[in-house]
Amino acid sequence: MQPFLQLVAHDLYTKIGNDLSRTVLVFPNKRANLFFNEYLAEESDQPIWSPAAMSISDLLQKLSVQKAGDPIRLVCELYKVFKEETESRETLDDFYFWGELLISDFDDVDKNMVDADKLFSNLQDLKNLMDDYEFLDEEQEEAIRQFFQNFSIERRTELKEKFISLWDKLGIIYHRYRENLAELGIAYEGMLYRNVIEQLDTDRLKYDKYVFVGFNVLNKVEKEFFQKLQRAGKAMFYWDYDLFYTQRISKHEAGEFIKRNLIDFPNELPESYFDIFRKPKKIRYISASTENAQARFLFSQTAQMGSEKENAIVLCNEALLLPVLHSIPQDVQNVNITMGFPLAQTPVYSFINAAMELQTNGYRPDTGRFTYEAVSKILKHPYTRQLSDHATRLERELTKTNRFYPLPSELKKDDFLTILFTPQSNIRELCDYLLRLIKSISILYRKEGEYDDIFNQLYRESIFQSHLKINRLYSLIESGELSVRTDTLKRLITKVLTASNIPFHGEPAIGLQIMGVLETRNLDFRNLIMLSLNEGQLPKAGGESSFIPYNLRKAFGMTTIEHKNAVYAYYFYRLIQRAENITLLYNTSSDGLNRGEESRFMLQLLVEGPHEITREYLEAGQSPQNTLEIQIEKTPEILRRLYRAYDTAQPESVILSPSALNTYLDCRLRFYYRYVAGLKTPDEVSAEIDSALFGTIFHLSAQLAYTDLTANGKMIQREDLERLLRDEIKLQGYVDQAFKQELFKVAPEEKPEYNGVQLINSKVIVSYLKQLLRNDLQYTPFEMVAMEKKVSEKITIQTALGPLTLRLGGTIDRMDAKEGTLRIVDYKTGGSPKIPANIEQLFTPSETRPNYIFQTFLYAAIMSRKQPLMVAPALLYIHRAASESYSPVIEMGEPRKPKIPVNNFAFFEDEFRERLQALLEEIFDEKEPFTQTEDIKKCAYCDFKAICKR
Repeated sequence: MQPFLQLVAHDLYTKIGNDLSRTVLVFPNKRANLFFNEYLAEESDQPIWSPAAMSISDLLQKLSVQKAGDPIRLVCELYKVFKEETESRETLDDFYFWGELLISDFDDVDKNMVDADKLFSNLQDLKNLMDDYEFLDEEQEEAIRQFFQNFSIERRTELKEKFISLWDKLGIIYHRYRENLAELGIAYEGMLYRNVIEQLDTDRLKYDKYVFVGFNVLNKVEKEFFQKLQRAGKAMFYWDYDLFYTQRISKHEAGEFIKRNLIDFPNELPESYFDIFRKPKKIRYISASTENAQARFLFSQTAQMGSEKENAIVLCNEALLLPVLHSIPQDVQNVNITMGFPLAQTPVYSFINAAMELQTNGYRPDTGRFTYEAVSKILKHPYTRQLSDHATRLERELTKTNRFYPLPSELKKDDFLTILFTPQSNIRELCDYLLRLIKSISILYRKEGEYDDIFNQLYRESIFQSHLKINRLYSLIESGELSVRTDTLKRLITKVLTASNIPFHGEPAIGLQIMGVLETRNLDFRNLIMLSLNEGQLPKAGGESSFIPYNLRKAFGMTTIEHKNAVYAYYFYRLIQRAENITLLYNTSSDGLNRGEESRFMLQLLVEGPHEITREYLEAGQSPQNTLEIQIEKTPEILRRLYRAYDTAQPESVILSPSALNTYLDCRLRFYYRYVAGLKTPDEVSAEIDSALFGTIFHLSAQLAYTDLTANGKMIQREDLERLLRDEIKLQGYVDQAFKQELFKVAPEEKPEYNGVQLINSKVIVSYLKQLLRNDLQYTPFEMVAMEKKVSEKITIQTALGPLTLRLGGTIDRMDAKEGTLRIVDYKTGGSPKIPANIEQLFTPSETRPNYIFQTFLYAAIMSRKQPLMVAPALLYIHRAASESYSPVIEMGEPRKPKIPVNNFAFFEDEFRERLQALLEEIFDEKEPFTQTEDIKKCAYCDFKAICKR
């Protein structure tokens, strides 16, 4: 294989000789020159005056009297012209991102040397005077006709009116904008190029020979430039192509533009050098199930690929860079990465993003408070933790106290946190704030002895780049050029930083090459692996947005999607034409924008190519994990824990609650994890109100209401409830107070800050509270005995170690008394009533076991022995209590048989206590292990399912 650049070096040396000092090589990009110099050095044993080398962009910028303008400043200048010419009230915030679109269109107009007056002429004139446009060929005339077929000027809509009114102004805006930029001595790229070509004097050029190497699609500016130098006898052209796609297959998209160039600017190299595609090649197509699987597979191939320098890995999806870097084995000695490391994947970017989020969406100027999500995110960031000793403790404290909207004063625990949590009111302050934070972070990388660490070098560079970019914006704000809202500034900073890359330093011409598609121009490799060669990645999906309709772009010879597809086709075929071992991988999974299709170029090569292609499938090795059954035996240590927790003889013993017993009946292993091992889920702040919290807030609201009603006596009268039901403000006040205590964790005098969902929940709880009061109206008069009452009872059981005394109990929602009956009321805000067939069903683990009734019966059993009244357990399902016939009385009985209301628990107490005794003795029986439940449905919302792997 003889690389293209080697052919060029040999031919140039043969024609010009040792002294190339008056010659300049012009490449599509800078990388090719590094390889070219190596080949040139091989041509002679003597020292050579090497030629100058630059990209076409650099060359045209050197020939220009104007400088390339800062992209943000260019938009600001365009906005000034736009506002003056259209008298629009549109703000820079709204204009900015479509202003970029307009500059992109102007750039294309200039690069293709379009007559802007004709393009932006009145649409009616354009239609009427179409016959006078002698510069149009038949295809371009047809494109304009199609435009007017689809765009009727006569049938106007509001959108068309807006388009036409702006279109009519675009010509004036274009000229005024260019004049303003010329006065400032700056230009956008297309304007700069066009001005150079229009004013070019070939006699005054610095070099004798301009050698253009490896170009493909030329815009009008480049073509005009080439022609002027050609006429002056100062140009040489080297085109890289293959007869396969320029002659053997007619109308092949890869050869569409190169064929025109070969006619207009003849090649210095003979055609015989370019019949290489048909030479033997080993081509493999490999499909992979994921993007990362390709990277993992990649380096199993490089070991068989010979010399590192002859190998290239091309990433069609540049997001694969990190997985590829992590997959490089240690035996690969030299790697050259042509792509930069994305700034968006460094810690400083995530920190800046978190800080901007804190100061924009995370701060509420109306209340002077931050939101927990924004505060928590930045407190958890590694940089905050390193710069503040209080960060971890503060984050834990906010979580524990459920502080949704902390005040800045609560957060300023040290100097760094004071800077971090000082609200910024405008864009100048926000930029200054970010710059101060970046300076604080830079201190972390100033310690001696850390400069050899590759990550520290990378992160130091990312801090420098971030400071540079934000400082540039700060200068524009200071000068008054940039005046936008803070949310627009945030989007701008994000856009600027995500577009930035940190270059890798190394020896480009040595080692395995990892590159993007654009970096492969002019380079050849014996062994080639291309990753993510999917439709949508090569060619890139979709066209760029434009204000100029497609048909008009086509008619005036501007860049269209067909140009771009042809460019990518050329890149692909040119890259593989000299390669001998070609491996093309693509991703078969359909997710997001990826449709899981191989690129059209792979399909085209399969159908039209002269080579045999093998198809392979990359599959991940399956290693199904069998989940082992978990069984915890009651060892002496576990028994000691059980006794220490619940034996009343132990000083630290606790009450065994109905919830714990229900947990045991549902799943013994869950009981062990929660009540013996003491595992629990970590605290977290959530604005979501789950069913448990909803119930807690309702319970507290009801307690507050009845505390007020019983302030002057425990008897509840009908008129008391009727009066309260009419007082909406008071009812809402109880609910607000409950929210403040249970959810917001703020002082009673503070106003609750509801979000939308919380407000809905608040209104639902108010309606439930009303329903409770309406239900109690039917029961009046009654005595409110107690609310949220803690009760307990000692029970002695027999164990292998002798008698053990436990304390059973919990909190009863409400106890009321009427006509010699004490009602034990348990409020329920969810679920539906169940009717147990008998007492045994309460103690038998099953999906339908009525655990709420078990809890209420346990409280009834305790209260039966604590006072003389008859006890009636009741379950009040608030959300089902609207009907007049509703009764909270618990019923028992077999299905399809008459039901017995439990109005007197004494009839059921003996059997309940007998079975309760047996349950407690089972829990403390050393022969009964803690096992997993057989009812898998109970695992769905279990806190410990990750441990069980169910």
